[in-house]
Amino acid sequence: MELLDIVDENGTPTGKTVTREAAHRCGIRHRTSHVWILRKHNGQTQVLLQKRSLDKDSYPGCYDISSAGHIPSGQGFLESALRELKEELGVDAAEEELIYCGRRQFEYRKMFHGQEFWDNQVSNVYALWRDQEAGEFTVQKSEVDDVLWMDWDRCIDMVKNGKAPNCIRITELEMISSAAVAGTAAD
Repeated sequence: MELLDIVDENGTPTGKTVTREAAHRCGIRHRTSHVWILRKHNGQTQVLLQKRSLDKDSYPGCYDISSAGHIPSGQGFLESALRELKEELGVDAAEEELIYCGRRQFEYRKMFHGQEFWDNQVSNVYALWRDQEAGEFTVQKSEVDDVLWMDWDRCIDMVKNGKAPNCIRITELEMISSAAVAGTAAD
């Protein structure tokens, strides 16, 4: 049973916890960490996308953030981001490698597998520059079916125009663009 901290609109724990299942059944606000892995390839910025496992409780089989996860009770945003990178993709990263891109709060309700899923989360968004081939990542098959590199502009177009099944929010891509892609972190 995975316990999450219940948080206020700023992501500050209230001192109460909830199971992940109850959080998604009742729309209780909790925290997640999102990490977008970027690289320069042939002069273009690329983003690593994961294709979610078909067994996921939300957005099965959709393209998503490079690495993301719920923050267990008592853990912080950075600690969770680093743990998820290691678990989902086999990436060892240090705190100082993560570029903080901002915090966002969002809520949605959808049906998956015949069940209502009510997500209400506060997320810290990070970027990580990592130049390695997609096949060199060690994916956690229970979470991720596959990963692929996509040119940044193509990813933006895919999300804006619904060209492939995805659960990527354009506002989050804009956060990454402002903080990491436009910068010179990988130069």
